[in-house]
Amino acid sequence: MNKILTTVLGLLITFSSMAQNDTSSLPYYQIPDYPSEYTANNVVARMVDGLGFRYYWATEGLREEDLAFRPNDEARTSDETLDHILGLTNIRTENLPKLSFEQKRKKTLDNLKQASDILRSSKEGEMEEFMVIFQSPERTTEFPFWNNINGPIEDAVWHVGQVVSFRRSSGNPFNSKASVFTGKLRD
Repeated sequence: MNKILTTVLGLLITFSSMAQNDTSSLPYYQIPDYPSEYTANNVVARMVDGLGFRYYWATEGLREEDLAFRPNDEARTSDETLDHILGLTNIRTENLPKLSFEQKRKKTLDNLKQASDILRSSKEGEMEEFMVIFQSPERTTEFPFWNNINGPIEDAVWHVGQVVSFRRSSGNPFNSKASVFTGKLRD
């Protein structure tokens, strides 16, 4: 059985170069066209695409004061929440240097796009081999792909919603033309 060492989405591979500040090539300005058939792989890939679209627009136009916002002393700032979301999309053994907001945003979006592409191009039934594997010096613990859905994927959606709420609270609301239903900007 070919198991993939991973955390989020059971699919991500380490990038060899760090994200650049060029946002013109960011994925998820809109959700890609949907596939012609329903398969388990396509459905989960579409869930990741929906997360990517939400993340793109939740983070588009964030200001320094938005990134520093926290609703109370015990909560994470928006920037710390974005660090957590990046961690959910990244191989946990990869030690990332301190990234700028733009680099963090690009890396997260690229990771989500890569995971969606891997899912979409996988053979039917192959998801059973996409294990979540936690390793420590003492032990290795494996979980089936199902745990990626209710774990990291949904956790990331939850935290993207927090970023939207935090930016609204700091006076910079989410673009009301971004339709999460259609995955496109309204005219």
